[in-house]
Parts: sequence; C-alpha cells; structure tokens
Amino acid sequence: MWIVAVVLLLGCGAGDPSTRTLTILHTNDLHARLVSDDRGRGGFARLAALIDRECGAAAACLVLDAGDLVQGSAVSSMFRGLPIFEVANGLGLHASTLGNHEFDYGWRRIPEFLETAEFPVVTANVVDSAGKLLADAPYVVLETGGLRVGVIGVLTADLPYLTVAEKYEPWKVLPVVDTVKRWLPEVAKKSDLVLVLGHLTDDEENAILSGIEEIVALVSGHGHAGLDRPRMLEGRVAVRAAAYGRELGRLDLRLDAKSSAVIDWKWQIIPVRSAGVEPDPAVAKRVAYWEKKVAESIDVPIGRSKRLLRHAEVRALLERALRESTGSDLGYVNPGGVRDTLPEGRLLARHVWNVMPFDNHVVVGEFRGRDLPYFLIEERRLDPDRTYRLATMDFVATTWKERRSADLDFTDTGRLVRDAVIEWIRKRGVVD
Repeated sequence: MWIVAVVLLLGCGAGDPSTRTLTILHTNDLHARLVSDDRGRGGFARLAALIDRECGAAAACLVLDAGDLVQGSAVSSMFRGLPIFEVANGLGLHASTLGNHEFDYGWRRIPEFLETAEFPVVTANVVDSAGKLLADAPYVVLETGGLRVGVIGVLTADLPYLTVAEKYEPWKVLPVVDTVKRWLPEVAKKSDLVLVLGHLTDDEENAILSGIEEIVALVSGHGHAGLDRPRMLEGRVAVRAAAYGRELGRLDLRLDAKSSAVIDWKWQIIPVRSAGVEPDPAVAKRVAYWEKKVAESIDVPIGRSKRLLRHAEVRALLERALRESTGSDLGYVNPGGVRDTLPEGRLLARHVWNVMPFDNHVVVGEFRGRDLPYFLIEERRLDPDRTYRLATMDFVATTWKERRSADLDFTDTGRLVRDAVIEWIRKRGVVD
C-alpha cells in the first residue's frame, strides 16, 4: 500500500524535458531488526528487496539512512553491533549518519563500524578537542542521473543526555544548525542541491527548516514513530519514516533541468511487509547466518501473554518484574528503555531481548521519598518521609547522577535487567 502524504505544487507532466526527477529512499532507526516481527513487518532482506525495486525504477535515486542501525536485537547485543553493518551493506545505502545508539558499545567500536560499512557514514558535528571528526567525513557528494547531491550529516546535540559519558568522551557534539551552516558553502560549490541527513530531535529538525534556506530537504531519524506528514516551510521539507525497518520512505523531487531548483515534490511511505515482497536472497543468507548464532539461546519459550502489551504496559510489566525480583517497594524503567511491544500468545526470550536489548544491570538502593528525583515523587505520589527500596537500571542511576537529578548510591546486583525479566516471566508462566 502506498500512502501519498503531500504534493506541494502541480507542475508539468512526466517526460517534460525542462524538468528531471530525483528519488530519495530513506530509512532510520533500523535498530538491528534483521528479521520480520510477529506481524510480518520489516526485516533487512525484505527491506533490501523493496529498495532495489523502487530504486531500479527511478531515473535518479539515492538511498539514505538516518542513523541508529545497531542496538535492538540479540545479534547486535551479543556481537556488539558489527554484524549489523555487515548485513546493512546489502541494503544498497549510498550514505548513512551516526545515531546516538552507535555509541552504545563505546565510541571505540565506531571506527570498526566505519571500516565494515561499504557506504560512507557522514557526521559533521561529532569532533574531539582538536576538531577531528569521528565519522568518515562531514559530508558526501553523490552523483546520480547527472545530478550532484551534497549530503551533510549531523547528530543530535542531545547525545550527552542519551548515553553515559564514558561511552562518548572525549568526543563532543557541536550545535546542529551552526555546523550545517559552517559546511554549507563548501558543499554547495560542489553540488547541484544540498540535503541534510540527520539523527535529530523535533526542535533540531524545525531549526534546520527555519534557519537554513539553502537546504532543500532534511532526511531525519531518532523519533521512532516517524512522521504522519512531512514538516514543510517555504518549499523545504523534512521527512522521517517509522523505526525498525517497518517503513521505507520515498521522497520524489521534481527539479528544473537547468538550475536544479525544486519545482515540487511528493512524499510516500511504503510499508515493508511479508505479503508481496520476496526477500533479497543474498541479504537473507547473511541474516540467517547471524540469527543461527543466537537462535539456540533466544528462541526458547518462557511463558505466555494473555494479550498484546503495548509500550506503556510493557514498561509497567518490567517495573513489576524489577520490584518483585528484588523485593523492592518500587521499580523504575525510563520510558525510552522500552524498545518494543510483547505479543499475545507464546513468549520467547527473543521478545524480551527486543524489548530490552541493552546490557543494563539491576541496581537497588534505599532512599527517603524526598531524596528521589522530583518527577518520580510526583509520578508515584511518594511519601517524603518514608524510606523506599528502589530497583532500577544502572543506566538510569548513572544518568540521574550525571544530570544531578539525584545523587543516590545504588548497589549493583550484577544481574542483567533482561535476564531478571526473563526469569520472572518463567516463574509466573502467564502475564497480562
């Protein structure tokens, strides 16, 4: 099914020699979901086949990925992300940018990702104290159908709030808009038109649209829900697909043949579903190779769910599992720590890996209500004078301390959150 989101202007018809077209296929936040989910959505092999079909039928085509290729499946967690870049080589990407989760295995892993990738990874605003880039380059100029397209990559300046300091230091993230403006003159001299490829917050997307007139389009990632409709301002457009490879975005630009100015455009979302799309054989072979390495430990039954549990319900279930497995009064899981739903029916360990791919440990501590972060006091209506035993994740405890939300001393149980939840479900048998 094709969903036409918007057409700005109606111009001359196809075949007009005064115009030409550029098709941009885009993905973001694939999060290592190599295989289709329980509803037949996504999977790298079907995504590769869909990209090949769409790009092969276009007069000029680029395939861009807006970051967070890794972290979200057992293959990624067990092998620290590298196989995902290997398999992603089969997607036909022309360029990608770094997402915040590329730092999850520590920044020293990123050069190995770059070496494995057969496509350029461009990020202009992640530098060390000397100004050296962590990524391959700040930008790339791609040629297709006689067009030179400059692509500047950027990562959200929120990185310090999305991972712990030891995983990204000594690197720092420069302001997004200032960085794009710094590189724009150089890129524009080499290009017919310039795009931004970013892993960004909503505010950063809007700032690029409103603050940089020379950028004709922004292909973005980070927000897992994607966009229902493009963000638009004075002919400029920002697009973002949904996460986990369940959607392929397609942005078609119609350009003036002489000046390469954008005349009009349309954006479409193409669902990636098992029905009607045969998997790419080569990609499917690589996926099967890596999935076989983890299947024995994750494709094992652990219980049943009476119904589909969505993200908020999964979060409540994880908090209950932490609370009951540690004998605590409270369990806390940050909303962003829940990465998937749980299906109705048989539950496998794989489902918990998809929900909680991070190698976070369970930590516990005892604190007076008044000493806990204010938002937690309000959310749980805590008694300021009561002492509570709290179970959470080491990531949460570390970020609270780094951001001075609360200076609390926790004891690390040495147990992975994922393992604790799997064992809790096994003991219960049925969850709802």
